[in-house]
Amino acid sequence: MKVSWNWLHEYVPLAMTVAELEHRLAMAGLNHESTQRIGGDVAVDLEITSNRPDCLGHVGVAREISVLWDRPLSVPEPVLPTTGPDITRLTKVSIRCPELCYRYTARVIRGVKIGPSPAWLRDRLTSIGIAVINNVVDVSNYVMMECGQPLHVFDLALLKGPEIIVREAFEAEQFEAIDHRVYPLRPGMCVIADAQRAVALGGVMGGRDSEVSDGTTDLLIESAEFAPLSIRTTARTLGLHSPSSYRFERGVDPVGVDWASRRCCQLILELAGGTPAAGAWDVGRPVTERSPITLRLSQLPRILGVDVPAAEVIKILTALGSRPVENGPDRIVVVPPSWRRDLTREIDLVEEVARIRGYDKIPEAVSVPMAPSHQRDEDRVLKKVRQVLTATGFDEAMTASAVPPAWNQACSPWTNAAPLTCDTPMLKDADALRVSLVPSLLEARRLNESVGNRTIELFEAAHVYLPIDAPLPREQWTLAATTGDDFPLLMGVVESLIESLHIREPLIMAAASLPLLDGQRQCCLQLGDRTLGYVGEVSSEGLKQCGLRAAATVMELDLSVLAAHATLIPWYQELSPYPAIARDINLIVDESVQWSGMQRTIRQAAGPLLESLQFHEVYRDPKKDGPGRKRLLFSINLRSAERTLTNEQADQIRQAIVDACQARHRAELLA
Repeated sequence: MKVSWNWLHEYVPLAMTVAELEHRLAMAGLNHESTQRIGGDVAVDLEITSNRPDCLGHVGVAREISVLWDRPLSVPEPVLPTTGPDITRLTKVSIRCPELCYRYTARVIRGVKIGPSPAWLRDRLTSIGIAVINNVVDVSNYVMMECGQPLHVFDLALLKGPEIIVREAFEAEQFEAIDHRVYPLRPGMCVIADAQRAVALGGVMGGRDSEVSDGTTDLLIESAEFAPLSIRTTARTLGLHSPSSYRFERGVDPVGVDWASRRCCQLILELAGGTPAAGAWDVGRPVTERSPITLRLSQLPRILGVDVPAAEVIKILTALGSRPVENGPDRIVVVPPSWRRDLTREIDLVEEVARIRGYDKIPEAVSVPMAPSHQRDEDRVLKKVRQVLTATGFDEAMTASAVPPAWNQACSPWTNAAPLTCDTPMLKDADALRVSLVPSLLEARRLNESVGNRTIELFEAAHVYLPIDAPLPREQWTLAATTGDDFPLLMGVVESLIESLHIREPLIMAAASLPLLDGQRQCCLQLGDRTLGYVGEVSSEGLKQCGLRAAATVMELDLSVLAAHATLIPWYQELSPYPAIARDINLIVDESVQWSGMQRTIRQAAGPLLESLQFHEVYRDPKKDGPGRKRLLFSINLRSAERTLTNEQADQIRQAIVDACQARHRAELLA
């Protein structure tokens, strides 16, 4: 937001230097971007945060200056003559979409003379980068930059009826804007129409069919309040952003709607002549008073660490536009002004007192009561996850939550429902909320391959958005990783995660059939009765689909399942002073037997003396073992916490394992 030094001077005395103004406004929340000298004026560019739309006009910035320097604020009060015919005889207004347009006002001036603007008006606009058009259009821009309320002026003679109908756009309706481009509209967009067609895109831009030209003599001046979300969605969908939409997106002062209309008419009458119609159309919801806010004076020292006298607090809040309704010994109750929608809670008033009084007046060594923070279990789990993955050579990635629809079709392990889509994509073609992190990481892998990176080990912890039968999706906290190595390495990473989180529940592997992954080298992981996730190597078709040249393996885990089974409080357990006994076992089984099932059988048969189970390899020898058979080599470590195990006891456990595998999996011990 650029403000003119000379222009500000019309509302508040500027007894400070430009540098002092820049610094003090920045300390009060209006950050300074740049300053530029233009002719005999100075344009100061301020960063206005989205919660302060009241400062998107010179009056709002001048109000801040008047409070900070305790100077009087002078805002003109426009007065209009009432000599013309009644406006109801000239036009009419109706709102058919009150959810898109809260309020619409219209005034009429007849007999104006379009011409160039006077020098003072041209100087004001050019100093802040606004193009000069003619006296009427320039006045509407001047008032917008004065108070932050956008306006639009129609050529009344070009309106069919003439009347104003505020309605929702029709499906596939075409609209030609004043930038001479045609835009396809759709329902949900607010248009200003006459009896036959749309003549303006509400809150965004006027139409070519009704714009003011050199031959215009009769005007209809619009000042309205539109729904911010509707304006934002429309502007982004059409890629049509304007100073008007920028302000309506953030919300305008409902009381200022009529002030801006009267101010615009007053200046048009002064610069272009004409006769105003008596009265005005004012349709829509009435302006209601804001709810009062209570400020307990005890909160100031508790939060700021310093006492502020009640009289000073009242003075600050009153100067900012709040109206005191109760002053007690321990509290102040005020009604915030209509232009400060960000003031809704007690803490907002505390912040106002602090920033106006000056943050520099709060001593650095002030004693403010502090409460120790507590890490959530989710944060502690994520910390462990990051430690394990970075220690095993992975780098953390951050990717966008909106993805192309094809990515969700390629990999959707958690749901079969259609993904949620965005009306207005934030990225080109990325109009769906992701249901898996894997495609995003594979795209990051593709980009790294394209620039010649050889080592691409990535992980990401983020939410995926799973559609459910509710207004909002289920946001699943998910971990995904990709490596150029093979399946066993990534399984080792999963096992390291489980070990680091001290999860006692055994990890169970089951068959999976995700189309993106190799049919023989993928599995579903379970902890207890819950699905933990999936691990697998990307198939050759999947590599082509993702544009990858080299092999890739991926995993995706539900972090909430890890968190539910994690032991986050360390427990001390004495180490057994007795030695361990190791045994190697080599079993011949059918090709269909999976290690996950064998693992469960082995653990159950070995009992509590099993300290660890280590899988080594798979070996196939059709000549010796027969077709469709394979050898599984693994080792067990046995240890007791109470005594030294004998070889006979170890052999008994080994035999129990072999017998159980024989009974359940038709396993044969290799002699």
